[in-house]
Formats: sequence, C-alpha cells, structure tokens
Amino acid sequence: MTGRHPDAALLLAAAVPLAAATAAVALKAGHWRLYADRHHIELQPQPRRSCPDCRGAGGWWVDGANSEMEACRCWTDRPELRIRLLPIPAWPGEPPF
Repeated sequence: MTGRHPDAALLLAAAVPLAAATAAVALKAGHWRLYADRHHIELQPQPRRSCPDCRGAGGWWVDGANSEMEACRCWTDRPELRIRLLPIPAWPGEPPF
C-alpha cells in the first residue's frame, strides 16, 4: 500500500494522533474521565469546576451525628457509560493447590 499510495499512508499516519488529541479535548471539555482495559471501556462523569454549588469539589459535607458527603448534581445526574469488550473470567471456587 505504501509503494503505490504514499499520500494515503502519510495521511493515515497523521490522522491517528489528530483523532487522539481531538478525543482528549472533547473528554476534558465534557468533564468525562476515560478508563479502558481489555474487559471494558468506561466513561465516568466528573465534577465541573464552574459549578456554583460545589465549585469543582464534587459535593459538600453535611453536618450531623453521622456526617457524610452529599454529592453535587453537576456530575451525579449524568449516567456512567460502559462498553463491555471481553467477559471477565470466573473466579475459581477452590484454591489451585
């Protein structure tokens, strides 16, 4: 392919880094975190720094007898996206020895 169509190979070699950079900018602008391994690809929403409620912290602490963190709606109302690639192998019920 490279002998007969050198321009196409050069264009393809330049398109891959450009696509990766564009995807990174889109994920950062949309406040997503990308996680990928051989079993799945995951997109998780992240808190927005411009949020007037949490200011990018993701939530706030609620006072009381059992203090706990209340999550902000700037990221908890957005669904987590997951694509399964390979099944996770079953854990054996007994030790191998």
